[in-house]
Amino acid sequence: MEFPEGFNQLDLLESHGHMIPKGSKSEWEENEDEEDDDESQTEEWHQQHELRLQDTPTELMLWAAERNRLATVERLLASNSTLASCYDSDGYTPLHRAAYGGHFTVVLALLDAGADLHMRTADGWTPLHSACCWGHTSVASYLLRQGAEVNAMTKGKLTPLQLAAGNAEAGQTIELLLSQRTLQIGVKNSAGEIAYDIAYRTGPHHRLFEMAESCNNIH
Repeated sequence: MEFPEGFNQLDLLESHGHMIPKGSKSEWEENEDEEDDDESQTEEWHQQHELRLQDTPTELMLWAAERNRLATVERLLASNSTLASCYDSDGYTPLHRAAYGGHFTVVLALLDAGADLHMRTADGWTPLHSACCWGHTSVASYLLRQGAEVNAMTKGKLTPLQLAAGNAEAGQTIELLLSQRTLQIGVKNSAGEIAYDIAYRTGPHHRLFEMAESCNNIH
């Protein structure tokens, strides 16, 4: 599994490496008879999979949120709104999974149903961490407007900004975070690095820090 350069894996790699997605897609462990990339599957395939999970609504909700199955998410919420706050064995909620995938409409539906945007996984990830790690700016922006904590730290002392800084494709997300008035830009992770250090190794986005007025004294 590949990670963006500079991404600090200390709080995830040992026990949850199988859950870290590649690119902008999440890859929670599937049954052996399922293909990893189901975006290429037909609608019929998705419907058959939903039928197999119909007797386990929690599993179905988590699966549907991850795969952007809005109609299924809305149907489940209509029958039982508490499913918005269900979670798997590692503490990942439907909101975490939708945020990982950048599924904006699913995120809206879950929050409207009462999903907790401050919910943390076993490793201390909030949905905002999930969105920022993979550069899903529209989702991150909405979570922030709803009150997500921009300086939230994982158990490995990673902030949303540090995660975005480690992704060479997350320039717009970095800009969004740098524009937040309460952002603490100089927070260090468990390796003693600040977000600028990570961005400097990763690609051109370190220039965004240099242009930000609040970053005049990075070092």
